[in-house]
Amino acid sequence: MSFSSLGLRPELARAVADKGYDAPTPIQAQAIPLILEGRDLMGSAQTGTGKTAGFTLPILQRLAQPGQKSKSGRAVRALAVVPTRELAIQVHQSVEDYGKWLRLDSTAVFGGVNINPQKKRLARGVDFLVATPGRLLDLVGQDAVDLSRVEVLVLDEADRMLDMGFIRDIRKLLALLPQKKQTLLFSATFSDAIKQLANGLLHKPATVEVGRRNRAVDTVEQLVHPVEKSRKRELLSYLVGSGQWQQVLVFGRTKHGANRLAKQLNTDGIKASAIHGNKSQGARTKALAEFKAGKIQVLVATDIAARGLDIEQLPHVVNYELPNVAEDYVHRIGRTGRAGARGHAISLVSGEESGLLREIERFIKREIPREVVPGYSADIGARKAVEKTGQKAGQKIGQVTSDKPKRRRRRRRPSAQRRAAA
Repeated sequence: MSFSSLGLRPELARAVADKGYDAPTPIQAQAIPLILEGRDLMGSAQTGTGKTAGFTLPILQRLAQPGQKSKSGRAVRALAVVPTRELAIQVHQSVEDYGKWLRLDSTAVFGGVNINPQKKRLARGVDFLVATPGRLLDLVGQDAVDLSRVEVLVLDEADRMLDMGFIRDIRKLLALLPQKKQTLLFSATFSDAIKQLANGLLHKPATVEVGRRNRAVDTVEQLVHPVEKSRKRELLSYLVGSGQWQQVLVFGRTKHGANRLAKQLNTDGIKASAIHGNKSQGARTKALAEFKAGKIQVLVATDIAARGLDIEQLPHVVNYELPNVAEDYVHRIGRTGRAGARGHAISLVSGEESGLLREIERFIKREIPREVVPGYSADIGARKAVEKTGQKAGQKIGQVTSDKPKRRRRRRRPSAQRRAAA
């Protein structure tokens, strides 16, 4: 099957060929014809499966139809709402790449940068707008964007937007859009919350689901290295150095922890940077550009900052700390093994994280192989057994203790009769 056989215009097929793609992925093959028919769509696919092209290509085809230009030069015709700045940049880049042979205008708006250049760009007119919810509402409040003629709405990474608390912003935006429009909702999973959102938003939608909701990417080799918490950074430096890894995306839980780890890695002689929500957009863009260019070896990221990162041929993802939510593990490791390439996902797991590891394995319905790096062992299996028997964390198996402190036996004082008898 070719892209042309899906009914795409020659200009779009040419742009796809320029990117080096000759055949559509499963999500593209299923979604593109349905979107071209004008149907509402509820789509789910694992990250890295070509989902973005699956909706940008047919939307661009619709916008490019003769005689379909909006009567108002400032009115937005297609709107894609995404949860993070990085994803907004990625989606907009796809719109630019696939629409380069079409006479259409697009831009992306997001927070963390000066709003005035975005207002000026919108004033010149935009056909396809990619936006984060907060910044889009700011622009609406300043009368800088016209959403009254939106023909196609895309909610991308809808599950993450709900997780990040954007539901109120989404409802405000929906109230500003025409009632008659084509709506496309994409999510990594079809959770109950997503289904509830879709029921009130989509009209007789087609459903496309590629891959089970809890299935980890098949092209990713997963491995757990048991290690004491205090030696994780030392092990990470050893793995990067001994393996001569040149591009490693490392996930931590907190912004402060990401900063600290990046500094420690630099002290170890490994070029590293951190990206997270407290970093300015300029700093995040610079760190990502240097990482892609090979100027830094390790990019340390939190889950939200890494959402939407599109790095071709990324070989290694490391879970420095396991996520608290098992589903986020699938999102993390999906940064590697993209577009059919092989990838490696390594988790550094301490005894304290054995419960999180079990939750992840239950979610993906498989056990992740363990491999002890000589000199860095930590018996997470012992921790598991300890928890099952109710023993105190950190003790050896077979060592029986009680949570209650032992009471010292008090010597009985001899009675008066005994003292007299003595």
